Amino acid sequence: MNSIDISENKTNSKKEEIKELTLLLEISRILDSSIDLRDILKPVLETLARHTGILRGIITLYDRQRDEITIETAFGLTKSEKKRGRYKPGEGITGRVFKTGRAAVIKRISDEPEFLDKTGSRRRKESEISFICVPIKLENRVIGTLSIDVPVSPEEKLEELKRLCTIICSMISQAVKLRQFAIEEREKLLEENKRLQEELQERYNLKNIIGNSNEMHEVYRLINQVSRSDTTVLIRGESGTGKELVAHAIHFSSLRAHKPFIKVNCASLPESLIESELFGHEKGAFTGAVTMRKGRFELADGGTIFLDEIGDLSPNLQAKLLRVLQEKEFERVGGTRTIRVDVRVIAATNRNLEEMIEKKLFREDLYYRLNVFPIHLPPLRERKSDILLLADFFVEKYSKIHRKNIKRISTPAIDMMMSYHWPGNVRELENCIERAVLLSEDGVIHGHHLPPTLQTAEESGTTLKGTLKETLERVEKEMIMEALKSSRGNMAEASRILGITERIMGLRVKKYRIDPSRFKIRISKSNIKFR
Repeated sequence: MNSIDISENKTNSKKEEIKELTLLLEISRILDSSIDLRDILKPVLETLARHTGILRGIITLYDRQRDEITIETAFGLTKSEKKRGRYKPGEGITGRVFKTGRAAVIKRISDEPEFLDKTGSRRRKESEISFICVPIKLENRVIGTLSIDVPVSPEEKLEELKRLCTIICSMISQAVKLRQFAIEEREKLLEENKRLQEELQERYNLKNIIGNSNEMHEVYRLINQVSRSDTTVLIRGESGTGKELVAHAIHFSSLRAHKPFIKVNCASLPESLIESELFGHEKGAFTGAVTMRKGRFELADGGTIFLDEIGDLSPNLQAKLLRVLQEKEFERVGGTRTIRVDVRVIAATNRNLEEMIEKKLFREDLYYRLNVFPIHLPPLRERKSDILLLADFFVEKYSKIHRKNIKRISTPAIDMMMSYHWPGNVRELENCIERAVLLSEDGVIHGHHLPPTLQTAEESGTTLKGTLKETLERVEKEMIMEALKSSRGNMAEASRILGITERIMGLRVKKYRIDPSRFKIRISKSNIKFR
C-alpha cells in the first residue's frame, strides 16, 4: 500500500469519526431535551437513520405486568406493524437478546430460522437484509432493546454499527436512569405534599379549634356556612384570639383546600415593599429589582390569600386592593400587562374600621367589599368557660414538646387563670402554660409557676398587713413624701400637687413627723444634691 492510499484511509477514518461524533452529539442533545421518553426516542431513531441510512429502527421496552417485550417507538414501520411487534423473553432474536443481555448480528435474515419477523414489515421488501439487535441495560438489568435493519453488509461494517448502537443504548439507559430518578423524586415530593396537605387539613380542622362556649359555637356555625363558598370573609377580634386559625379552617374546609393558602401580614411590611409583595414587580422596576418576581396574589391563584391586619394598609394600597376585589386583576409594579387571578380573600383586623372610616383612614367602599361575611371572635375574658379546655390542650401540647410529664393543674392556679382578664387572649394563655410546664418539677402546675401578672396576694406572699386605718395612713404618708420630693421640699407646691390646703398639708407633715427640709436641694460648686 503506497503513501497516497494510507493518507486517504486516514482521511476517510477521520471523516467517519467526525460523522460518528456528530451523530452522538445530536442524540445527546435530543436525550436532554425532554423528561418524557416518548418525546425523545423517536427523534433518536430518525437521527440515527439520517446519519447511517438504516432501513428500519425499533426500540422495545419490557412490560413487567404482561411479561412482554413491546415496541415503544419505531422508524420505518406502520402503526399496524408496530402493534404486531410483541415478544416473550427468549422468543425470536429480540427475545433472546433481551433474555441473555448479549447483542446479536444477523448478516442475512433469510438464512436465520430464529428471525420471526412478527411485525411483517419485511415481507413486502427484499429479504437481503442484515439485522442488528443490542440490549438496553439499566444497572445490569435489561429493560429493552434497540434493533436496526440495514442492507446486507460486510461483517466489518456490521460490527461498527453494533458498536455504535451499543453506545446509543448506553446513552438511552443513562437517560432512562435520570428520568426514573426524577420521576421517583417527583413522586416522593407529591407524596410528601399530599401528607403535608392532610396534616394541615387535620391541624386546621374545625374540630381542632378549642372552645365549647356559646360564643364559639356561633363562630363554628359561621365557618361551616361560609367555607364551601368563595365569599370574601372579614375576621374581627382582639389580638391573640385566633383569627389566623379561623382563616386556615375556612380554607382547608373549602373546595380550594388543595390549592395555595398565602398569608400576608399587612402590618409587618413597610409601605415601600408591601405593594411589591402583594402584586409582584417587573425586572428593573426599582433599585434592587434584578429579576421579575411574582406577588402573593399570583402565588395564591386558585387558592386563598389571607390579609392579616388589613386596617394597617395605606390609602394608596387600599385603592389597589379594591380593584383586585372588584375586577380580579392587577399589574405588577413597573409593569403594564394586566394579570387576572382567581383568588378568595380572607381579611382580618383588630381595629375598629368604622371609626377609621369616620376619620378618613379607611376607605368605605373597601370596607363594604371586605365586610361581605363578617366573623367576630370573642376575647377570652368573654368565654371563660373555655379557659380550662385551652389550658389542658396547651399542657398536653407542651408536655410532649418539652418531654415533661405534667399530670394536672392545681386549684389555686385554676382560680388565678379564671380571675385574670387575659388582655393577650389565647396567645397569652398559651405562653403562660408553656412557661409553667417548663418550671414545673413535680408534674403539677402550681400558682407560683404562672407569671407575676396573674399572681394573687396570697400566692405571691404579698398580702397587705394591718388594719384599714393603718394601711390608709401608710399610703397617705407615701403620697405626701412623693409630693415633697417633686416640689423640692416646697410645702405650698406639694399641697397643690395633692389637691389639699397648705393648713392640712402642715398638719399631715406634723402628724407623720416628716422633715420637708430633707427634700430641699443644696447647690454646691460641683453638683446639686438633696440634703
